[in-house]
Amino acid sequence: MGSVKVTRIEGGVTAAKGFSAASTAARIKYEGRTDMAMIYSASPCTAAGTFTRNVVKAAPVIWDRDLVKSGKPMHAVVVNSGIANACTGQEGLDYCRQTAEAAAASLQIPADSVLVGSTGVIGFQLPIDRIQAGVAALAKDLGTDTEHGTAAAKAIMTTDTHKKECACTFEIDGKTLTVGGMSKGSGMIHPNMCTMLAYVTTDAAVEADVLQTAVSAIVDETFNMISVDGDTSTNDTLLVLANGEAQNAVISAAEGPAYEALYEALYIICRELAMQMAGDGEGATKLIEVNVQGMDTIAKARTLAKSVICSSLTKAAVYGSDANWGRILCALGYAGVEFDPGDLQLYFVDGDTKMLIFTEGAAADYSEEEATELLKKEKVTILAQFHMGDASATAWGCDLTYDYVKINADYRS
Repeated sequence: MGSVKVTRIEGGVTAAKGFSAASTAARIKYEGRTDMAMIYSASPCTAAGTFTRNVVKAAPVIWDRDLVKSGKPMHAVVVNSGIANACTGQEGLDYCRQTAEAAAASLQIPADSVLVGSTGVIGFQLPIDRIQAGVAALAKDLGTDTEHGTAAAKAIMTTDTHKKECACTFEIDGKTLTVGGMSKGSGMIHPNMCTMLAYVTTDAAVEADVLQTAVSAIVDETFNMISVDGDTSTNDTLLVLANGEAQNAVISAAEGPAYEALYEALYIICRELAMQMAGDGEGATKLIEVNVQGMDTIAKARTLAKSVICSSLTKAAVYGSDANWGRILCALGYAGVEFDPGDLQLYFVDGDTKMLIFTEGAAADYSEEEATELLKKEKVTILAQFHMGDASATAWGCDLTYDYVKINADYRS
């Protein structure tokens, strides 16, 4: 969007000035690993967020949505893994309040400045005594170093195979600003808001409505463009906190160089976290990237790209390194977008290698052996080139393996 130089740095949610994090083993469901995390800023934060479009919303989603809408300053986020606090009725909502009250008591902040998050099994009540004890332990172990941020990213994992975090810096009018984030997500991932849990922190000074404008737009380009299994979670949450400690002039409008610089940095963080989640889908061995180019509208380009990454047959073919382009063409064809198959080219892409596999309505002259080698890569890129306009979109997913079924056949146990 902008031309600002954004530099990737090590770290996650503690990279931005004034943010600290902690993790603890509260034994919510897991034994022998951390399962609670906290993010904290002594300086009040403006907040923005997006939440699941699933009609069945978990208690933390309702709690956070209402707090973000209130426009009140936020100070902390408390997250647990293992139990989702979804489909838990009034008791589940009460536990959100009690969790916030526990954090308020430990940190000496208002309870309505505490956001909460949960991920894990649906339909079970949280062990609130362990949650409250965990909150007290978290408050005592807060740290601003990279290690504390990384430990928090690990604590919110469920079936994830690795932690997901990233950070970057950029300059606005001589001030250095930082954005960092962490996320979790491996299963029950489908583009319909954002996916599972993601938390982004920045020391930028920005008004809440301006931050929300940026976040809502960025979600459509990043988290909304990934899918693992077509299931939209009850707990999907993206929260962005900005505490202003970079002391830049407050960004008060969704336009201009400062806004564009912040937008670009937030986009880079959200895109990276989204790709990390897509590539770590349950049982996955490969990240699938689908680029659609040459459409007449962005909406159509996004619909086509999503259709391919959501195709179980395409995902299975990629797992088997089978260059079955018919499955890709089929997924494009049922997406609900009109196009001429005779004026479409499909490619497999790897760096500078661009292999044409379908053109002029039929198979291109390509080597099956070479195509198979491209599909054996950890990242498989599919390019669909149309000639209807200049709109483009990218979506990310993963292959479908035997292990996905194994993981989800006994998830509750």
